[in-house]
Amino acid sequence: MANNSVIKLIAGLGNPGTEYAGTRHNAGFTIIDRLVGNLPGEYTRYDKFSGEVFEGRFRGRTIRLLKPMTFMNLSGKSVGSLMRKLEIRADELLLIYDEVDLPLGRIRVRSGGGSAGHRGVESVINELGSNQFARLRVGISGDKSRQIDHVLGSFNPDEEVIFDKVVTSAVEASIACLARGVTFAMNRFNALDLAVEEESKEELKQSNKED
Repeated sequence: MANNSVIKLIAGLGNPGTEYAGTRHNAGFTIIDRLVGNLPGEYTRYDKFSGEVFEGRFRGRTIRLLKPMTFMNLSGKSVGSLMRKLEIRADELLLIYDEVDLPLGRIRVRSGGGSAGHRGVESVINELGSNQFARLRVGISGDKSRQIDHVLGSFNPDEEVIFDKVVTSAVEASIACLARGVTFAMNRFNALDLAVEEESKEELKQSNKED
């Protein structure tokens, strides 16, 4: 895909239900919720395409934000139905989701690629018949031997501090994709390590106390 295709849909993956709210696997939902409040203008919410849709205008064009309500492994049903109905191409999608192979504190913007075993991403690829869409991967770390427990668990207090900064950066990266393209967002955000920045702040605080 072209790295600077115009993004018309941003979909964040997660599981519906209060029992999943705030879990690592719902990073995509968390970012969509924050993004709605940070985009300029008003966004209308409605339930359609087996998901929650937010529709508004960005720099003269209509964009949609989507939270599929199909549960993670069937996310493609929601994403695909919306894209077919509204004639949105694969290269006009930005998909946001959690990534256990990426450390907490890191995000990665990229164009195309496989699913790396993420069932939600697999579902989207299968439904679209294409992997040529942009992704914003959100690091949650993780031990593959207990992956299910990890992804469906909540962040501990120290992780929450880092994750809140990650959400802020992910929102900024999403807006950068909309405004200036995927390549710009990759160059601007992929090198950030918010966990290291937080550790440096804590070390500085401790040093000041000791002085």
